[in-house]
Amino acid sequence: MEFIDYYKVLGITKNATSDEIKKAYRKLARKLHPDINPNDKEAQAKFQQLNEANEVLSNPEKRKKYDKYGKDWENGEEYEKYKQQQQQQQRQYSNGSQQQSYTGSHFEGEDFSDFFSSMFGNQGTGSRRSQPKYRGQDIQAQLQLNIREAYSTHKKEFSVNGKSIRITIPAGIEDQQTIKINGYGGPGANNGPNGDLYITFSIVNTTAFKRVGNDLYLTHDLDLYTAVLGGDVTIADFNNTKLKLKVAAGTQNATKVRLKGKGFPVYKKEGTFGDLYVTFNIVIPTNLTEKETELFNELAKVAQK
Repeated sequence: MEFIDYYKVLGITKNATSDEIKKAYRKLARKLHPDINPNDKEAQAKFQQLNEANEVLSNPEKRKKYDKYGKDWENGEEYEKYKQQQQQQQRQYSNGSQQQSYTGSHFEGEDFSDFFSSMFGNQGTGSRRSQPKYRGQDIQAQLQLNIREAYSTHKKEFSVNGKSIRITIPAGIEDQQTIKINGYGGPGANNGPNGDLYITFSIVNTTAFKRVGNDLYLTHDLDLYTAVLGGDVTIADFNNTKLKLKVAAGTQNATKVRLKGKGFPVYKKEGTFGDLYVTFNIVIPTNLTEKETELFNELAKVAQK
């Protein structure tokens, strides 16, 4: 088998940095991965060769050997030992020692490129190397939740690539938050580990509450008379629990009241909640009766004195 130029496989120069090697590998791996090219033997062969190139060039010691010995880099240490043995025998012979019979090493008659290829799983004159294990491809998935689903910890079942998956979603999950499910990605090659599944959540809010982080915001209409004179109002929180609020006399429009611990649950902190902020929207009465108009006129006259 012919020598493989791993630099050419990755499309990089011999002076490429480790970061450039990593970047080139990732770019080509996404393009040639078996999950992207099912039943494409040519792409699979290129993907295996790509992994071999990355295995060698991303390892400083292997890369050094590869650069030094070329196609015979795997034999470097053994070949050096062989030369050392020959040099030692030559010294012994030169010093008058009895010459030892030497019938040759396993390098004799060997084609180094065949031997090198056999190291990567091809049958050659040397020992057969087990094929490397490759990790499966990661999978990205989207999952839509209603905001009320996100309020409580619950289990959800869905399908990804025909595989049914059941997961527990913690309360407080945020819009566009991504979680990782280990081992639920694409299958590995040659008994390699599976990739991972990354789920990004899309939270749909159809309620009157606005969510900002762990806090909730609610606008509540307040009649003019209660705003002026003060009194009590009742609102419902996110759980539809009735809460009574005391309104101070002379409350202004857009006054904000904070209800501590009545907001959204904090992600993975059971029993911890954000706050609820209630903003009062003072409603000006319309379609006044004759009597109401008369009374407002009297109030205006009193205010002007």
